[in-house]
Formats: sequence, C-alpha cells, structure tokens
Amino acid sequence: MVRASGLLAGQNKPVALKSISVDLSIHEFVAGVSATLNYENEEKVPLEAFFVFPMDEDSAVYSFEALVDEKKIVAELQDKMKAQKKYEEALAQGFQAYLLEEDACSRDVFRCNVGNLQPGSRVALTLRYVQELPLEADGALRYVLPTILNPRYHLSALPADSSLDLKTPLTPLEQLPYTLSMCATLSSQLGIQRVQSNCALSPILFLGQDKTRAQVSLAEGHRFDRDVELLIYYSEVHSPRVAVELGGAEAKPDTLMGDPCAMVSFYPEIPEVETSRSCGEFVFLMDRSGSMQCPMGKENRSQMRIDAAKETLILLLKSLPMGCYFNIYGFGSSYEVFFPESVRYTQKTMEVAVERVKLMSADLGGTEILTPLQNVFRGRPIPGHPLQVFVFTDGEVAETFSVIKEVKFNSKKHRCFSFGIGEGASTSLIKNIARVSGGTAEFITGKDRMQSKALRSLQRSLQSVVEDVSLSWDLPSDLSTSMISPEQTTIFRGQRLIIYAQLSGVMPPSEATGEVCLKYTLQGKSFESKVTFLLQPKPDANLTIHRLAAKSLIQTKDLGFRETIGRNKIEVLNLSLESGVMSSFTAFVAINKELNEPVQGPMAHREVPRPVLFSTSTAARAQCYSRALAATSSSLRNPGRQRSCCATMTYQSCDAVKAPFLSQNTQASSSKGGHKSELGFRRETSIMFLVYLQNADGSWNLDGALAQVLGLNFEDMQTSYPDEQVDGSDWATMLAVLWLHANCRDLKDEWHLLERKAVSWLHDHAAWLRPFSPGPGVPMLVKKGNAFLKSSVNPRLFTR
Repeated sequence: MVRASGLLAGQNKPVALKSISVDLSIHEFVAGVSATLNYENEEKVPLEAFFVFPMDEDSAVYSFEALVDEKKIVAELQDKMKAQKKYEEALAQGFQAYLLEEDACSRDVFRCNVGNLQPGSRVALTLRYVQELPLEADGALRYVLPTILNPRYHLSALPADSSLDLKTPLTPLEQLPYTLSMCATLSSQLGIQRVQSNCALSPILFLGQDKTRAQVSLAEGHRFDRDVELLIYYSEVHSPRVAVELGGAEAKPDTLMGDPCAMVSFYPEIPEVETSRSCGEFVFLMDRSGSMQCPMGKENRSQMRIDAAKETLILLLKSLPMGCYFNIYGFGSSYEVFFPESVRYTQKTMEVAVERVKLMSADLGGTEILTPLQNVFRGRPIPGHPLQVFVFTDGEVAETFSVIKEVKFNSKKHRCFSFGIGEGASTSLIKNIARVSGGTAEFITGKDRMQSKALRSLQRSLQSVVEDVSLSWDLPSDLSTSMISPEQTTIFRGQRLIIYAQLSGVMPPSEATGEVCLKYTLQGKSFESKVTFLLQPKPDANLTIHRLAAKSLIQTKDLGFRETIGRNKIEVLNLSLESGVMSSFTAFVAINKELNEPVQGPMAHREVPRPVLFSTSTAARAQCYSRALAATSSSLRNPGRQRSCCATMTYQSCDAVKAPFLSQNTQASSSKGGHKSELGFRRETSIMFLVYLQNADGSWNLDGALAQVLGLNFEDMQTSYPDEQVDGSDWATMLAVLWLHANCRDLKDEWHLLERKAVSWLHDHAAWLRPFSPGPGVPMLVKKGNAFLKSSVNPRLFTR
C-alpha cells in the first residue's frame, strides 16, 4: 500500500499543490521549522481534501494554522477523539474545518484534513516544529527535511483511520505541479565553517565578520525528488553546554511549561579500551522485501539497496571476533534463517554464511519484521555472550508500534542497532527500536557508504559497557532540579548525550552560576565531566527547549494510539495538552465559522501525483553492476591462470562497469586523465574483494587471488619472503594490512576491525613478532613489505 505526499482526498482525486516553502532556523544544534504548503482549488465544486506528509520521528509539532483567502485560522490542540468529532460536526454544518493528526500506525507520518474548500479558494497550511539535530561521525550536524513517503507494506488488518492505503498516480519529476523553496538561517557562537547538501544550494552568506550567523537557500527550481539534507559544520561541537530557558508567561508555576527548563549536552571522553575478542551473540536481520531492489540513489551506477546491504553484511561477518556466536535472517512477507540457532564463529561457519549472503536477493515480498524478531527473542541465551541485534531495512512497514513494543519488551536481554536504507525510510521505526533497547540508529541515503556506518555500530557493540551513569547538580539552596529525560543507561564512545531538567524554586541574580557533573565508570575506573553555566533563564517565544523536553518524555511513554495503555496513555495525553506538542492521543483542529454562508452540496475529491524517483535505465545499470560483482567474485575464488601486475579485469556484457582492479601505474595514468570517480569506484571494489579473501581468524592466504586484488605478480610475492621464519600467511597478511594503509586510509572506518583482527592474529601466530624472537623483527619486515609495495607505512601499526 502507498502513503503519498500532498493534498489528497478520500476518493483519491487530484488537487493542485502549487508550491512548498520552508523557513528553517538552526541555532546551535536545534532546528526550528516553519513549512507552508500553498494550494488552490481551481475546480467549480467544493472539496474535502487531506494532506499526508512525512515528518522526522524527533520533531515536536506545536503549531498548525491555515490561511484561507487572507484569513488566518489557528488550530487548537485537543484530545484526538474530541477533535475528530468536532471536525465531522463542522463539516456536517457546512463550515470550513481543518484537522491535523499523527497517523494511527506510525509516528513519522501526519495527516491533515481540509474540509469544505470553496471553488476558487486558496489555502496555505503552515506547520511549525522544533527538533534536535543529530551529530554525525565527522562532526556535522544533520538536518533532514523529509519529502519522500515510500510504499509501506502492512498486514490485512489495517485500521480504518490509517493513511496507509492511499494510492496516487506516478508522475515523472519534470511534470510535477509543485516546487520546493527553502531558506535556512544558521547561528552559533561556536562559529560556522561550512554547509553541505545533497541538493544544489546558493552560496553561503555570512552575516558578520565573526561567522557566527549565516544564510543559505536551496537553488531555484528544486523539486521533491529526494529528502533534503543539510550538513552544518561548526568550528567546535564537542564542548559541553547548558542552555536555560524561561517558562511560559501564561503557564502555571511548578509545572513543566511554567518553570525554567535546562538543556544539557555532554560529549563524554570515553577512552578506547581493549575488549574481549570472543564475546557476543550477533544476529543480523536483512530486509529482502521487493523495495530493496531499488537503487540507493539517482546517480549513475548507483547500487541496488540489496547489493549494498549484502556487501555490508559480508564486511560485518569478516569483522566479527573469533569465538563469538552469530546468525542471519532474511525477512519479507516470510523469513529465512541461515542456522536453526546461533552458531560459533569459525572459518567454516563464516564461509557458509558468506556464500549464502552472496546468493541473497530481494525476493521475499513485503516487509514483515515482527515475526523474525520474535523468533530471535525466543532463542536460548548463550551465557557470557550478550545478544546484539542488527536490523537493516528500508523501513517500509506499517506495523511500526507493534515492532517497537516487542523490542522494548525484550530490551533487558539485547541491544538493537538499526539501519534505515534509502530515501523515505521510516524514522519512527529505525530510531525507536534503537532507542528503546539502548542501541544506535543510522540512516544511509544517496552517496552514503553503508559499510562505514555499519562498522561504526559494530565497534560500538564491541565496546566495554559504561556503568553507574549519574548526573549531579551544584545549585543555590533555593533552587532544585527534577529530571525530564529518562534515565541514561548506555553511553557510546564519540556519542553526544542530551539531558533535559526542570528547575524549580527561586531564581538567583543574573550573574549567578550553577554546575552539572556527569559521572560514569568504565572497567572499574571512574570518569566525570563538568560544565559551569549561567542560571539566568533566557526567554523564547516558541518555548523551544520546553517543547523538546516534552517531546523526549512523550517518546518514552507513547507507543501509539492502540499500543499505549493505562497510566501511560493518560500521562501522554496530559503532557501533550500541557506542552502543545502533538502525540498519538491529540490532534489540532480549527473551525472557520465566519463564512458568508455555509458550503452547500456534496464535496469533490482530488489528489496530488507523486514523483517517480528512479528511471528504468538507472535500475538496469544497478542490475548490471550486481551481476558483474557476482561474476567477478567467482573468478577471484577460481582465478585460473595468474595475471601480470599490469593486467586488468573487465566485465562481460556490462560497459558501465570496467576494470575494478588496476595496477598502481594504470591508476596513476587514469588519474591524470581525470577519472577520479571511476578510480574511487575501482578502489572500493578492490577493498570489497580483499574483504572476501580474509579468513575468519584475520589472516590472508598467499595465493593468486590476493595477488590479483593487490595488483601484484603472484610469483613475485612467492619469491619475496623476507625470512625463512615468515610463512606464506604471515607475509600475505602483512602485505594486505600494508596495502590497506597505503591505498585506503580515508576508508579506515570500514576496515579498522579487519586490520585489528589481522594484527592480533600475527601476534598470536607469528613467532617473529614476539619479544626476543630470533627472527628479523617487525621493523625490518615492515621495511621489506614497504619496499615490495612501494609504500611508506609506519611499523608501529603492527604493535598491540
């Protein structure tokens, strides 16, 4: 079934959406958004229409209004059932009415009903929301304006009030009747370095010499053919900060919205420590629904989602520690599992799994993730091996709340690391299954490399557990705090921690300060981080911090209109009404009773077409790429006669993808020719095949396949042994690690765990690496390896 974006009607007839304008204000790491959608009824009959649109899971929607023929109608947040009844009664009386609510099955989809839109009328619908901006691994703050709603599979028992069964016509992008404009204003005392986007932008305009304020806009003519992403880079983002906001003037004291609210951000400096190399049960759930056959992006030679996922899964398998346990599920309308239960990670089980992964395809129909998850959780726990679940999906599933509830119910015995693949993945599903289980969520779109994000999550799953997390405050005696954010039990290295607290009591003079301290222990050692801040609260008409705090609390209790029961339901409803932030139990409603006369007669229905994101030619190229990789993988394992170091490999019947492995000389000449993107593709393909060849214990075999990947002559490798104590696997493993450092340093996030396994294997296996060994020693061997590869890698990388 299809969720569609735009102003729609119950009988699925088109309504003209003219334009969409977005005003974005980003201050430090919080975004305030005002989005206006402009429609016009060019028909001769009145309309009842509805607008269905995507929204990030973390957005706190606090305002909705309609501007109809220059008249503003501000909606009121009410109990959802009462709001729906009020809307229906208004329509029956012939009045214009507006209703905004979350979808019954997913918190990242909203629906707005517009009733009795008169002929010739124009309506501008404006939504306002605030949102925390996530921090990327490279220090960028990431803002995404969701625009894509993909088809979302659901079971037959779909609620009648869900928007999941909408069907809209597909239209080429150049024929879409609506456009998008966006203007972003950025401000930060940290200093703004640059802004990047997956869309064309105007040049950044700095509003001062200190570069603390800037503006940037989408280039003219942009259409809704992808989610709009901005990456904002500040001069410094890892300093702890506290912001205190004044409560609402009309709110009662000693309430969430009446008292000052503090937003605390920490960046704990958690040291990297050696963890057990054989601990953990790793279960990977791979989406094999039909939608995974779509390309990752619109670019030429863009991989299919399923192919990128398969490559990533093989990289994860190769990066697992020896002695752990693992299993793999493929799911769609049904599911398949590699092993009846998780098996110990050995060379044999790894090889069996890799071969099966290579045969996986997007052939299991819809996206039904709940049943395989339940099967995972029913499995017998393995003593000493905590369960870590990795979920890869394009998120196109309707039963979001049921899945979240199942993961939360089993959160005491596992952590879930989730990955949303492609444009339009459900942020509600991906973020929440990670949030409720103490894991992390990643989104992979466009040119993002799935491998680096997946390996970052695997490294986090292997980290030692941070324990005894606590927050303490040093405040004047007349002031106290109460925590709004849920108790923090998991902190990962390199992760930002945001906490909200309510300040009650007598506020001191403007120059007074307070202090907050984050404490935690790691492997028995205590750590702490402190920050001093001004206590005087600052006013904000939008009550941004208060509403973000309310949203964070709502998220911990709101599992959907049907899944949330008892006391939590009442608390969510009351908190939503108090804060003005939408929830599953509230809706915005507005009635325009000032018409000259009520609308008479039946209303017609119209719909907005949705764009076709991928052309047939793009899909064909991605299919060709997939076939080529499979064929080349087979040739690597059975290379036949050896090639010289200058030889290249070509794909049969696929002109778009050629020569994935080139010698250094050929690479240099190609680079001079300006084919940098082609070379990058070939290098990444070489890494992929090098991963294929690594053994489970971290070593490589000295054979023709490895020589081919490294662009070397196999006979030269055989005759280049630097010492009789160095056997073939020792030499091959050292050369492979040296090659990675010399040629792929910028992709180290992807092969860091592979390298760590290789160096550990060398220390455990090779006598010449041990202290007082009579062999040539590490520096001499690395020197010979560098000379053979014509590289200059530091010998210290082989120390442990």
